[in-house]
Amino acid sequence: MTGFFFEDLELGQKAKLRRTVTAGDIDLFASVTGDNNPVHLDEAYAATTPFGTRVAHGMLSAGYISAVLGTVLPGPGAIYLSQSLNFRRPVRPGDEVESEVEIITLDAIKGRVTLRTTCRVGGKLVVDGEAIVLAPRKMAAKPASV
Repeated sequence: MTGFFFEDLELGQKAKLRRTVTAGDIDLFASVTGDNNPVHLDEAYAATTPFGTRVAHGMLSAGYISAVLGTVLPGPGAIYLSQSLNFRRPVRPGDEVESEVEIITLDAIKGRVTLRTTCRVGGKLVVDGEAIVLAPRKMAAKPASV
């Protein structure tokens, strides 16, 4: 696994991942969370809403932010402490969501990293917010066994 120790992080450092949302992803998210709101699951119902079609759960996009934090920046070993979220636009089945994180502050004493978090579809902002994570430190890493 790759990732970064706190000591290797820099202000302005960015990472992103892309994921295309499928109807199956939405169905699985509903099953796992129990959020069976028909705007997500029932095409006939969703057609009567301002969206006009099924939309993904906002927290599914938030999960894509979590994926960037836990697998790329800082990466494996990062501990999610908090996240603020603003849902700006709907995400629909077939949309490609680009999730990006950017380091905006580093707290060397606590080992905390604050990151600007965004999700975009077709260049348009769909989710934004701010995350705080605890990044692993080099001195806390276990030596490889021989």
